[in-house]
Amino acid sequence: MTDMDYEAFDEQLRAVPNGGVTSAAGFSASGVHAGFRKNPERSDLALLVADEPCPAAGTFTQNRFCAAPVTVSREHLGGTGAGMVRAVVVNSGNANAATGEPGLAAARETCEIASQLLGCEAEQVLVASTGVIGVPLGTACFETGLPRAIDALSRDGGAAAARAIMTTDTHPKEYAVTYESRDLEYVGCTFTVGGCVKGSGMIMPNMATMIALITTDAPVAPEALHALLSDAVARTFNKVTVDSDTSTNDTCIVLASGAAARGAAPIVPGSEAYEELGYALFVVCESLARAIAADGEGSSKLVTVNVGGAATPEDADACARAVANSPLVKTAIAGRDCNWGRIAAALGKCGVPFDQRKVDIDIMGLLVCRAGLTVPFDEDEALRRFEAPEIVISVDLGAGACSTTVWTCDLTHEYISINADYRS
Repeated sequence: MTDMDYEAFDEQLRAVPNGGVTSAAGFSASGVHAGFRKNPERSDLALLVADEPCPAAGTFTQNRFCAAPVTVSREHLGGTGAGMVRAVVVNSGNANAATGEPGLAAARETCEIASQLLGCEAEQVLVASTGVIGVPLGTACFETGLPRAIDALSRDGGAAAARAIMTTDTHPKEYAVTYESRDLEYVGCTFTVGGCVKGSGMIMPNMATMIALITTDAPVAPEALHALLSDAVARTFNKVTVDSDTSTNDTCIVLASGAAARGAAPIVPGSEAYEELGYALFVVCESLARAIAADGEGSSKLVTVNVGGAATPEDADACARAVANSPLVKTAIAGRDCNWGRIAAALGKCGVPFDQRKVDIDIMGLLVCRAGLTVPFDEDEALRRFEAPEIVISVDLGAGACSTTVWTCDLTHEYISINADYRS
């Protein structure tokens, strides 16, 4: 591993204005209405295409009720999460989950249709679906929609693809960064990492994400790309929870065209270029993960839960998730109630051993608990701070040196309304 100066590299990392999944060279995308949804004004089919088959990696849901496209995409990545891919097809409006053999057949036929139109192998096409579970998915909409999606492909089509994969999202979620490599093997090369994601409900990933499409124009082999993706996902998307429910369809795919350094050797683990790419991928995934939490169904606040002073990373994660998933904590935030007792109760129930006499809690920078006891604070000042769009809860367990961050949102009446009427 290199002794990379992450602080210095962070300063040279630049956000791409209006950046997204086609900001990296070597890719085009589109989003069209194919008929999965009744509303003809709403796009429901996204297509991401590499100029030529390129290294790819994926992480997927660990939900045992996994959807048919998850099974098929895993197969096409050789069961290892890494391979060579030309295109990714995503439909919204139907999850193609709990649909049995017909669902698997539909997912495989979708790959066949796309491969014939693009002139590649069916195994070089990945698929993802999002929407209602348990509803049969035919291929008619793919047969008519994919030709239109291919005709609409554009280097500027990332925004259209981001809109097409939305379900209950209130807005598309995109981000991209660019940087000039300082590795001597890639002098003068400027690399870009960009992506889009959907997700606002049924969100608590388990070694996966919601539906995320990420690209880079850096040269990197499939296995190394999978290692980079797995690390970034573990620290970002896997730290998001809206409602503690893991989707049947969670899929995160990254493609690497190598178009920014054609002819160059692939970036290898342990090199400065590998560290740079890993950090850039982390930054993009973190931005998209935070966007998911901020757009949680019915939410009015992004909530960041920082837990430090834990004995192990697992303890830190368990405590942070206990707080982030607590309906009492989430509703208190929705009500602008600085009720730290709910945070303490959530910490105490999660099974992690700690001494309550060593626990400190802050809410929005206000000291509310020290050594397990209440600290007087100004309620009016607390209400003022609760007007911020992001609410930060910080906990120190006083049990060790491990820490983590989890992102969630508040719980409002609107969440109930959205999910009570989801199939209507």
